[in-house]
Amino acid sequence: MTPSEARQGQNNTDRIRMAADEPPPAKGGKEGPEGKKPGDKSAQGTGPSRGLFGFVVILILGVMLVMFMSNASGGEKITIAEFEAHVKAREIDLSSVEIREDAVYAKLLQDDVTKGAVTVRVPINTATKEMIAARVQDVTSGQFRSRPASGLTQFLLFFGPVILIIFVFWFFIARGLRNAGGGAGMLGNFGKSKHRTMTKEMTGVTFKDVAGIEEAKDEVTEIIEFLKNPKKFTRLGGRIPRGVLLTGPPGCGKTLLAKAIAGEADVPFFSISGSDFVEMFVGVGASRVRDLFKQAKDSSPCIIFLDEVDAVGRRRGGGFSSGGHDEREQTLNAILVEMDGFSAADGVIVVAATNRPDVLDPALIRPGRFDRQIGVTLPDVKGRLEILKVHAKKVKLGPNVNLETVARGTPMFSGADLAAIINEAAISATMHNKDFIEHEDFEEARDKVKFGRARKSRVREKDENKLVAYHEAGHAVLQALLKDADPLHKVTIIPRGDAGGATFSLPEKDRMGYSLKWLGATMRVLCGGRIAEQKAMEDVSSGASQDIAQVTSLARTMILEWGMSEKLGFIRYAGADSRDMYMPEREYSDQTAELIDQEVRRLVDEAYTEAVSMLTGHWDRVVAVADALLKHETLSADDVHALIRGETLSKPSVADLLAADRPAPPPPAIKGNDEEPELPPGTLPSPA
Repeated sequence: MTPSEARQGQNNTDRIRMAADEPPPAKGGKEGPEGKKPGDKSAQGTGPSRGLFGFVVILILGVMLVMFMSNASGGEKITIAEFEAHVKAREIDLSSVEIREDAVYAKLLQDDVTKGAVTVRVPINTATKEMIAARVQDVTSGQFRSRPASGLTQFLLFFGPVILIIFVFWFFIARGLRNAGGGAGMLGNFGKSKHRTMTKEMTGVTFKDVAGIEEAKDEVTEIIEFLKNPKKFTRLGGRIPRGVLLTGPPGCGKTLLAKAIAGEADVPFFSISGSDFVEMFVGVGASRVRDLFKQAKDSSPCIIFLDEVDAVGRRRGGGFSSGGHDEREQTLNAILVEMDGFSAADGVIVVAATNRPDVLDPALIRPGRFDRQIGVTLPDVKGRLEILKVHAKKVKLGPNVNLETVARGTPMFSGADLAAIINEAAISATMHNKDFIEHEDFEEARDKVKFGRARKSRVREKDENKLVAYHEAGHAVLQALLKDADPLHKVTIIPRGDAGGATFSLPEKDRMGYSLKWLGATMRVLCGGRIAEQKAMEDVSSGASQDIAQVTSLARTMILEWGMSEKLGFIRYAGADSRDMYMPEREYSDQTAELIDQEVRRLVDEAYTEAVSMLTGHWDRVVAVADALLKHETLSADDVHALIRGETLSKPSVADLLAADRPAPPPPAIKGNDEEPELPPGTLPSPA
């Protein structure tokens, strides 16, 4: 499950303005470029003149309109047979007969009715051109004129639409360049940077809102102090750092730390995501990088924040890349040059964030570009307590809430997970019409964030319920008996998420590494579910699929990465996790691969065999825990330990709780004189 980014300062993010189409304010408090207001016409780019373009377009449209109008009103349309009849009747002036490219034109002689000449035309096309010309020659005895079409007419007829389309495209491109102020790029705005300019008033986040990463805050504080007072550091010959790379798992506060930098620093803060550099047009990413650094240098000293820099900073030449013509590589090359090329970027600090530093190009993370790499890791118990206190300021807590207990019960949780727990607890308390958040709301919120929502409405068959109960009882008993395993917290057969039941453990402390004893105990606990259900039901099911996957993953990792096999020795066999190649990396022989499979099988078999032995020796405890789960559905760690000691539980069952909540039936009505007569058996009552 990938936790979401911590949500901080959401009530202020609607004030962040987009600065993709406007340069940052110049120094000295000027209102725009060269001290002119944005609305001043003199401050805007003039761009190409549209007078010539408009004249040409009007001219082309006029000529084409005249051509079509002349063709449409060139005379009365007749057939060649009617033309021959008019000639034989001596109604046509033979001196006016004229053969053109599109028709045969002639004038009828004047009569008493029209008192004027009438033009007639016989249309010509490619198929009838020769036939009509021959018949006109026979009828008129050669008394006609031939006028071919002019070159200008032919040119406008065939190339006019093409020229018109080209001029229309030229107009839109020129307008785009003019709106961009003559900026770089293919179509003006495409080459402009899509960054956001942020100030301390816009973010609403300061270092007081960042907790659990004190070392990272200290290093970032030095950067801000350098920007505010650079002479203090340059007195001994030091220089301002070029870049700071924030690395760490998702949800640990990298973006939040960048917002705090913008809130604390009294300098311009340009924020942009790595994916904003890449567009469908080649070269746009590099153009946006140059435009971003140009505006940053004009506003120096300032900070540039590149979120998810691995989108454009991946190692060059990996996978199926197309070499130097790849768009991402061009963008990366532009970043490399701008950060530490021939042109100095003094006064501009680049802060980047990524959760995949292993895939970044070595040229990007070398000293001189990213001088510092700050690890923003998962918080420890003290850090989790500080994070919970920061988020708890926004909600109402009850008197029984102990944030220290919640912090100890959430090992390996990120800052985003802890923020989600606070939010889910507040939602749960609201849905139950409570005046404040109680501790059980935090318990439910923690389980919901980590394992999913409990599906209490799911109805299971009796045998399936029994199978799940024995499966979870096998896990719980081994979890309680093995001293090297994490302490048991609770066990339930209520479906949660994709699991039919769950056994929850609670580590006593933050674990920075995994010992061989803990790994062996954890593998035995994972095997307990399948063993218990097989012994109780005399059958197996697919419910242990996740357990099998975790056992196999642990065993293979122990062999390939952690060197926990005597036969294979102190050697790493796992390939590099660069994820740039589609083919799996393997640097060992087939004999070694066979030996790896044997060692993985040996570790799993040893864990399974020992788990079978332990459950067989304590089978009566497994039966007691399973029966209690069928009766109570959820057991705490104290309940399980009491059952293992042979004690009985005195708390009410689920059936007793349901019976207590069920309303009492109404008392029977007292029959009086006006009672209704009883209906005979089988008679339906009247609808009235």
